[in-house]
Amino acid sequence: MNRLFFFCLALLPLSTQAQTDTLRLTLDECITMARRQSIEAAVALGELRSAYWQWRSYRADLLPEVTLSGTAPSYNKRYSSYQQADGSLSFVRNDYLGLDGGLHISQKLWPTGGTLSVESSLDYLHQSGNGVSTQNQFMSLPVAITLQQPLFSVNYLKWNRRIEPLRYREAQARFLTETEQVAMQAISHYFSLLLAGEQVNIARQNLQTAEKLYEVAQAKRQMGTISENDVLQMRLNMLTARSALTNSESSRQASQFALRSFLDVEADIAPIMPEDLPLPSLEREGQGVSLSYEDVLTHALENNAQATTMRRRQIEADYAVAQARANRQSINLYAQVGYTGNADNLNGAYRNLLSNEVVQVGITIPLLDWGKRKGQRKVAESNRDIVQGQIRQQTQNFRQDIFILTEQFNNQAEQLRIACEADTIARRRYHTNVETFKIGTISTLELSDAQTAKDQARIGRITQLYNYWYYYYQLRSVALWDFEHQCDLTADVEKLISEK
Repeated sequence: MNRLFFFCLALLPLSTQAQTDTLRLTLDECITMARRQSIEAAVALGELRSAYWQWRSYRADLLPEVTLSGTAPSYNKRYSSYQQADGSLSFVRNDYLGLDGGLHISQKLWPTGGTLSVESSLDYLHQSGNGVSTQNQFMSLPVAITLQQPLFSVNYLKWNRRIEPLRYREAQARFLTETEQVAMQAISHYFSLLLAGEQVNIARQNLQTAEKLYEVAQAKRQMGTISENDVLQMRLNMLTARSALTNSESSRQASQFALRSFLDVEADIAPIMPEDLPLPSLEREGQGVSLSYEDVLTHALENNAQATTMRRRQIEADYAVAQARANRQSINLYAQVGYTGNADNLNGAYRNLLSNEVVQVGITIPLLDWGKRKGQRKVAESNRDIVQGQIRQQTQNFRQDIFILTEQFNNQAEQLRIACEADTIARRRYHTNVETFKIGTISTLELSDAQTAKDQARIGRITQLYNYWYYYYQLRSVALWDFEHQCDLTADVEKLISEK
C-alpha cells in the first residue's frame, strides 16, 4: 500500500505537466509574447540599441574631451652624425633619458565649427655621457589656449545638429514600426491557427452529421421513401467529410508549428476567439468605428519613419549643396596664447615664465580649376532637385496609402457586422435543413448547399475578424499612435531605452 502511494505521488508531476502542455492564449497575450520573445523582435531591439549608442557617441562628441598623454620613460643611447662649423662630419654619442606628460582639454564650438583647447605639459631631460657633465633640463607649459577656426566654410557641426536628431528619431520610429509589424505577424499566425482549428471543428461536425444522415438515408431506403442515388450521395458526403477532416487536421498541425516557432514556445497553443474589438471608445450606437484620415495623417507625418527619412534626406541634400559652394576657397585660423618656462630644476621651470603667442592664417584659393568646383556645385544642386522630386512623389504615395488604409479599416467594421449576421443565419438555415431532410421534404443537393453556405459563412466571419485586427495594427504601424488610448507609441521606446 505504501509503495503504491509513493508511486502515484511520483507520477503526479508528470500528469500535471501533461495537463499544462496546451497553452491557452488570447490575442492580446499572443501579441505581447511576440513582442518579447520572437526573433524578429530581438533583431529590431538590437538595431535600436545600435542606433542608440550611435546617438550617444554623437552627443559625447559635442562635450569637452579630456586627454592625458605622456612618455615615461624614453631612454636613448646611440651614435649619430654631426656636422661641424668647417663642414666636416663627426659622430657623437647621445645618452639621455626623457620624461614628458601633458593634460589636454578640447571643446568643439558648434555655433562656429571651430575647436577651443586648453593644454598643460611638463618635459624632463637627463643628458650624460661622452665626457659631458650630467645635465638636467625641465621645460614647463603651465597653460596654453589654442583656437582652430575655419573661415568661410560650411559648419558641419551645425548641420549635424539638425541631421543626427532626425537620424536617431528615424531609428526609433523604425523600431516601433518593426514592433507593430511583429504584432501583425502574430495576428496572422494566431488567426491562421484559429481558422485551422475552426475548420477541424467544422469538418468533425460535418462528419458526425454526414454519418447520422447516412444512417437515416439507409433507413429511408429500406422503407422505399428515397432512391438509391440519394443513399449513394449521402455515403459520398460522408467520405468527403472524412477526407476534409484529415486535411484540416494536417493544416492545423502546420499552423500550430508555425505559431509555436514564431513565439518560441514548446507547448501546443489553443487560441481563444477574440470577443472584444479595439477602439471601444470610438463605437457609437447605430454606427461603426471610424477614424479620421486627417487625424491618422497628422500622426503619421509626425511619427512615421518614412516621413522622418524624407525630412532628413532634404536636409542632407541642402548640406551637400552648402559643402560644394564652400569648396571654392579654404581659410583656416590658428591662434595660441600661453606661457612657458625652462630651467635645470622643477621649481625654476615654473618661475620666470615667458609668454608664447602664435597666430597663423592658412589660405587656399584655386586660381584655375577648369570648372571642376563649379561642376561639383552643379551636381550637388541637381541631386538636391532629384531628391526634392522624389520626396514629393513619396509624400503623395504616402498620403494615398494612408487614405486607402484608413478607408479599408473604416469599412471593415461593417464587413465584420455583415459576416457575423451571415454566420448566424447560415447556421440556423443548415440546422433547419437537416431536420427537414430527416422528414424527407428537401433533397440532398439542397442540404449540401446549406452545409457549404454554413461552412463558408463561419470561415468568412473569422476572416473578416482577422482583417479588422490586421488593419488596425497596420494603422498603428503607420501612424505610430495608439488610437485606443490616444497616446504616442514613442513613449514605449524611451521607457525601453531607460530600462537598459
